[in-house]
Amino acid sequence: MAEQAFDAERLTGALTRETVKKNVAAIHISGKLTLLQRKLSNVLLLNAYDTLTSARSHTIDARTLAMMVGYNSNDVDSLRASLRALAETVAEWDMLDEQGHQEWGVSALLSYAKLKNGVCEYAYSPALAQKLHDPKIYALINVKIQRNFTSGHGLALYENCYRFVRTGSTGWWSLDIFRKLMGVDGSAYYESFKHLNAKIIKPAVAEVNKSSDIIIEPQTRKKGRAVSEIRFLIKENPQMAMFQIDDSDGLRNLPVYKALRGQGVSDRLARQWITEHGQDYVQEKLDYVSGQGEVKSRVGYLRAAINGDYSVAQEGRATPSKPDPETEARLAAEREARAAEKAAEDAAFAARAAERRDRARHLDIVETLVSRRNPTQRDADKRLFLSRLDSDLDREHFRQHGWRSALNAGAIIAFWQELEPDAFDDPADAAEA
Repeated sequence: MAEQAFDAERLTGALTRETVKKNVAAIHISGKLTLLQRKLSNVLLLNAYDTLTSARSHTIDARTLAMMVGYNSNDVDSLRASLRALAETVAEWDMLDEQGHQEWGVSALLSYAKLKNGVCEYAYSPALAQKLHDPKIYALINVKIQRNFTSGHGLALYENCYRFVRTGSTGWWSLDIFRKLMGVDGSAYYESFKHLNAKIIKPAVAEVNKSSDIIIEPQTRKKGRAVSEIRFLIKENPQMAMFQIDDSDGLRNLPVYKALRGQGVSDRLARQWITEHGQDYVQEKLDYVSGQGEVKSRVGYLRAAINGDYSVAQEGRATPSKPDPETEARLAAEREARAAEKAAEDAAFAARAAERRDRARHLDIVETLVSRRNPTQRDADKRLFLSRLDSDLDREHFRQHGWRSALNAGAIIAFWQELEPDAFDDPADAAEA
């Protein structure tokens, strides 16, 4: 199926946030969905989330829906089939309520869906809408990341693992539960762990590690001689740092953000101003500055206008407004706090940048050292380094990325510093000596 190009300029409202909160119950019930159906359910939920419990139905432009899911917008038959499948799929949840009482329920994933005049209208049952909207237990599923997946099992595993990224492990699941999460329960073929591992676990793990912002490692536990439980250890994927930027409020898609960037304001400062002051306030200051004609530093003037709350006087002449002493003191305190926060943030950013540069320089040295070794030595170096790695996850990442494995950068540098300590001398230190 041909992929539709992703045009963020078309997105409005909730769709600009990029991430959707998925309740644990919702994640656990959608195992039998195909890849397209699972992506579709995430985008529909993202679109509806803000009015999930207050609106009886929700709408989304069909072309926008196709763009976000990543399929050909002219393929109406596939969209119809996927919507039909969501309406026919029974969702089941089994969880504890706030009082600790067990609650079980079933509902269709969609109570209805229709396509008319290029618009998709759909609805959730009230009971399921409450579960989907529950903010207490959720995962943030990045709808841009989900476009990278090419298998439903890979995306299902990602969803079920991502909500545990902060704890570092999914905890132990029985194989029966795991089969249900992957949508292969009831299949005699996958009753065999050998088949389950070969056809579901290994390919899904490989896709999660390749396509997403996390890296996972499966571990199993046996009862007797048979595997009975499985869990996944979870780390953030340093090679997918682009997905770590938290833009869940869609700041980069706001017109005021784009206007700030057009004035030369940095990405970080633009987001900081919008977050601290609100888009209406910042837009007001942009309008004020634009009416001042030519200025030496537009960014500097804009900063002063934002911090000093410059405004247009009633007589139509642009002048800074005069705050009362109490307000002036508050603004001064806020400016000092922001300045201190910015200084700390800049220092932390500079430290991280220096660390990244240092690591990059060391890895460049490693690459040079490796290039000087003959093939036999290179194989021996790799075997020796692999023998020192304790984690299967670390070893697999090294096999995939070699001496440029970001996950193992610290260990790689330490390994080669042990072999060739003189090669890592700082040039500045050597010059001073």
